[in-house]
Amino acid sequence: MQTPQKIAVVGSGLVGTLLAIYLKKLGHTVHVLDRSPDIRTVEFSGRSINLVMSNRGWKALEDIGLTEEIKKIGIPVDKRAIHLKDSKLNYQYYGKEGEAIYSLSRGVLNRKMIDLAEEAGVEFFFEHRIWDVSLADATLHIGETERGEWTDLKYDKVFGADGAFSRIRHRMQRQSMFNYSQEFLHIGYKELHIPANPDGSHKIDKNSLHIWPRGNFMLMALANLDGSFTCTLFMPFEGENSFESLKDEKTLVDFFAEFFPDTKEVIPDLVRDFFKNPTSYLVMMKCFPWTHSDKVALIGDSAHAIVPFYGHGMNAGFEDITVLNEMIAKYGDDWEAIFKAYEKSRKPNADAIAELSYRNFMEMSAKTADEKFLLQKKIEKWFSDKHPDKWMPLYSRVTFSLQPYSEALAIGDFQNKIMEEVMQMENIETIWDSEAVEVKIISLLSK
Repeated sequence: MQTPQKIAVVGSGLVGTLLAIYLKKLGHTVHVLDRSPDIRTVEFSGRSINLVMSNRGWKALEDIGLTEEIKKIGIPVDKRAIHLKDSKLNYQYYGKEGEAIYSLSRGVLNRKMIDLAEEAGVEFFFEHRIWDVSLADATLHIGETERGEWTDLKYDKVFGADGAFSRIRHRMQRQSMFNYSQEFLHIGYKELHIPANPDGSHKIDKNSLHIWPRGNFMLMALANLDGSFTCTLFMPFEGENSFESLKDEKTLVDFFAEFFPDTKEVIPDLVRDFFKNPTSYLVMMKCFPWTHSDKVALIGDSAHAIVPFYGHGMNAGFEDITVLNEMIAKYGDDWEAIFKAYEKSRKPNADAIAELSYRNFMEMSAKTADEKFLLQKKIEKWFSDKHPDKWMPLYSRVTFSLQPYSEALAIGDFQNKIMEEVMQMENIETIWDSEAVEVKIISLLSK
């Protein structure tokens, strides 16, 4: 156990609440402060992308005994269901038999995590507006307005878990030698909804991540426990086939009839949802360092906001906590050593998952409708099943293993070069599972 300290976690999202549970179980007094109201008392806002929990997230929950509690509110998803424009449906399994990610409603999970944190003894302070932090002595400054009167709250440590537009990071950015970059994608998203059948069952397969890939835009759907699906439409803001171009009911209905014809029967409230729900932005953010002496640290999106196309924003944030906890076990009360080791370990991996997530938009929106790409994935799975010691597909490395993201990215790039050569083999469509292909891959692996 560490020497007990008074610690503030700024942000009551998923990473902040899980971190608070960890710190409380280590014997600290933990306050979670958030400028928003208690999410358990408000309607969720219609700007959500469902979460998928994979091995890295489960590891952080398992280490603290919460796995079974969270599995109760999730749905296993073992494959992609790819809806082509002609309404043909292809399935692409994620991993080996029995391997699945879990679909979780962000709102349901966040409410559950706050309940679990309170049960552990964490104290929550909602509607507390934090405008600044004194880095040298971990003092938070709160008040009704940014220019009004502030109250000082003194802590031993402050963790910024307050997301991509973190106030804690904002103060750190004003220090010398602090690197920061932010990039908004030209693609935004809008939440849509597939309701449950009258009997509460799901209208489409609940154990698939449904994708309607259409090049530079796509529709995605993940199941909820109540029989509904949360759908997300990703599109450019401007140009042909963009949010800008869908200005009225007729244009929208005609657009969906042309590009997503098989959704007509399952999204009955398309027009209402589309014009009611906001069009949201996607941002990538990188920074370094993530810590200031032994007083302040960033974690989760406040340190590394990524786009959602690999489903790893939450998983990467939870893995931050796993690594931080390992450093606490290693360095005890030496918080400066803990913070330095934590950021050094996590920074290259945060950069790697950011790159992987960005690339995966192209895979999901365009390549999943490409026959050659699907054949490549089939060959990889076939070879991996025959030689699990020689080949693990990139998706499995990222999602079903705990291998560092940076290593997964490097090996994935190496494997892709091999597959580019394999796909050039004559008659690959007919010889894809032959000895010749097997020998070719083995020889390329040994180079």
